[in-house]
Amino acid sequence: MKTSVWHPYAHLKTQTPAPKVVGGEGAHFVLESGERLLDATCSWWCMIHGYGHPRLVSAISEQAGELCHVMLGGLTHEPADRLARELVRITPAGLNHVFYSDSGSVGMEVAMKMALQYQVLTGHPGKRKMLSLMKAYHGDTTGCMAVCDPEEGMHSLFASLLPQHYFAPAPQRLSTPQLNKSSATLVRCVAYLNITMMRSPRF
Repeated sequence: MKTSVWHPYAHLKTQTPAPKVVGGEGAHFVLESGERLLDATCSWWCMIHGYGHPRLVSAISEQAGELCHVMLGGLTHEPADRLARELVRITPAGLNHVFYSDSGSVGMEVAMKMALQYQVLTGHPGKRKMLSLMKAYHGDTTGCMAVCDPEEGMHSLFASLLPQHYFAPAPQRLSTPQLNKSSATLVRCVAYLNITMMRSPRF
């Protein structure tokens, strides 16, 4: 059956019919065929509590009956306030406020904008570059693509569109947790960071 859905990372001319999910239970999808599949990626990290959990279904239904959505532009509502208070309670001291966004990529964009705004407000408007790690993945929006791995990432098609940032080698996982080896690795990683930062007077 042909579909009107253009799936992520798919070519319209070669896209094949995708298995249709008709339900979910716990950590599994239920397909139209009756087959059950383990959702090992949590639907791209959005379903970490699984499918059909009675408490979540009840809470979502109850909230939808009261209020589905309120923009935070000059307004607020109790669920947003309550969640923010709880996040502040469980995070380290000094993290006293919560800024909501609607996805991981947008959260990254917000964080980068906050970092740039901080530099402007503290008298450093010329500090516009980010430092990221090779092998990093941060999302698929324009700002996020610019701080993903520029060599092994999947965004090379858009290189001419993206602002240029700085990248340091990603640290390698240690095969043994010996302290001296860990210390040497830490020194090497810091040296790489220093070399990367010294390439630009903006840092």
